[in-house]
Amino acid sequence: MSKKVVLITGTNSGFGWLTAQSVAALGHKVYATMRDTASKNAAQAQALSQVENITVVDLEVTDEASVKKAFDSIIAIEGKVDVLVNNAGASMFGVGETSTAADLQRMLDINVIGPWRLMKLALPGMRERSEGLIINVTSGFGRVSFPFFTMYCASKFGLEGLCEGLYYELRPLGVDAVILEPGGFPTEMGSKVQTGADTAVAEGYRALEEYPGKIFAAIGQLFETHKPDPQYIADAVVKLIGMPKGERPVRTVVDPTTGQFISAINEGTQIEFNKTMEAYGLRELLA
Repeated sequence: MSKKVVLITGTNSGFGWLTAQSVAALGHKVYATMRDTASKNAAQAQALSQVENITVVDLEVTDEASVKKAFDSIIAIEGKVDVLVNNAGASMFGVGETSTAADLQRMLDINVIGPWRLMKLALPGMRERSEGLIINVTSGFGRVSFPFFTMYCASKFGLEGLCEGLYYELRPLGVDAVILEPGGFPTEMGSKVQTGADTAVAEGYRALEEYPGKIFAAIGQLFETHKPDPQYIADAVVKLIGMPKGERPVRTVVDPTTGQFISAINEGTQIEFNKTMEAYGLRELLA
């Protein structure tokens, strides 16, 4: 496998942390990005910096200037980015109506617009070289919208919508943009879940107040039974990087707990999607 220049966002913990190390272990040059490298994430940045083939770069996906500065610094050294892994994200839990417009805007900025900022910078060079890979880490909740995860699901739907259309637009140009759909995994993200700011609304949903507890109890039981390992996501990224261009699937599900559900949705939808693509004269883009 030829050695790649790989930019990964959200590497201070969880999937990003494991993915950076797994990709670097294969000899690829990894630029592990995270925010607050001189303050909140200083220890994580220092630890990753000690790993061979990893350079840590400060990047805040919601800040246009920060994204451009980080990307330009990598281009100045490497001249290109071969692989972009949009992993950074945020989650939100609770009654949907408790979310304000600002809450939803924040979810969209982190989970949709942030990845798009990086894609817009990476794509011109990839198209020029007819070579490149973008992996957008979404969620099984980017395919179905679950109660109490409504705003999070909406944002992941958005990222899936961005990437699915690009998959077909870019493939004839030699660039792959694909979706990686994790299920539930025990990562630090679970302890950083955001909630809606309009707490007064919650009083009107008292009849549902027992359900959040039921959800977390069920998730805990699933984790205990299936023991999902976050390393599975890093392994999936490594596998996608190693695949020949043009042969990568639009979606990859990694979910040892309830993944059959999402896989069935993907497979059934793809059959009908392909028929519609043909009906609109786009059969060649399916090849």
